[in-house]
Amino acid sequence: MRFDLTDLRLFLAVVDAGNITHGAAQVGLSLPAASERLRNMEIEGDVKLLQRGRRGVVPTEAGEALAHHARTIAHSLSQMREEIGHYAKGLRANVRVFANTAAIAEILPARLAPWLAAHPQVDVDLQERQSVEVARSVASGFAEIGILSSAVETGDLVLKPFAIDRLVVVAARHHPLLRTPRVRFADILGHHFVCLAAGALQAHIDGQAARIGTRLKKRVALRSFDDICRMAAEGVGIGIVPETAARRFRRAGQIDVLALQDDWATRRLSVCARGEDALTPLALDLFRHLAAETST
Repeated sequence: MRFDLTDLRLFLAVVDAGNITHGAAQVGLSLPAASERLRNMEIEGDVKLLQRGRRGVVPTEAGEALAHHARTIAHSLSQMREEIGHYAKGLRANVRVFANTAAIAEILPARLAPWLAAHPQVDVDLQERQSVEVARSVASGFAEIGILSSAVETGDLVLKPFAIDRLVVVAARHHPLLRTPRVRFADILGHHFVCLAAGALQAHIDGQAARIGTRLKKRVALRSFDDICRMAAEGVGIGIVPETAARRFRRAGQIDVLALQDDWATRRLSVCARGEDALTPLALDLFRHLAAETST
């Protein structure tokens, strides 16, 4: 069998995503190019690696074996690059981190900046995912470190406290909702919303609406929490954002904030890994740095 590193990275990405299109995007390949590589892998090995269906793909028994060895190879390559990097000028190391929306947008930049400044030869491949995907990716070895909601099933992953993420409702001053300081999600579904254009948090909120058997009335979808707060301040609609984002606008007197009573609106975020012994020395150092301080 002649599988190159791109083949192995693609295969792991597809297995992790459960979808060829998403896996191809992860490694920067077009869908036709990715599909051809996967077909050639099966032809070269004379074995079926993926079971294809309407809902995506799952690895066969042979595919599971290949994924296991591919993860081992990826981990060894990462260790090799790091060790040689101590001797080879200009060779860079890389740590892959998957995190949910709130961590990436509100908490992680300030926590990550001093570590990156102290490690100029290290790059961090930071990608946004829903918490359940973060757990799956870290468990499978596709990401070294994850930041997720502790509410999801994490199996044998090692978890350390990272932050507390509280979701709140933002609305224009004097909005009728402000007559009560606390509301439940079901109580506000009759109002129009200003939402995120995409991302793990918006998918989480949409999922909560679907559980009730309804959908949000979305007036406009934007790219940042600050944009949502600006629109809410103008009375365009209400929004749901992390409390940290709402505070910035509340201090300026532009919006008012209501606490959400639902349990899912207060999430304890954790930094996770398969185990400290499974991390390269640099990834371990970053893991411990991120877990060193808990935001409340």
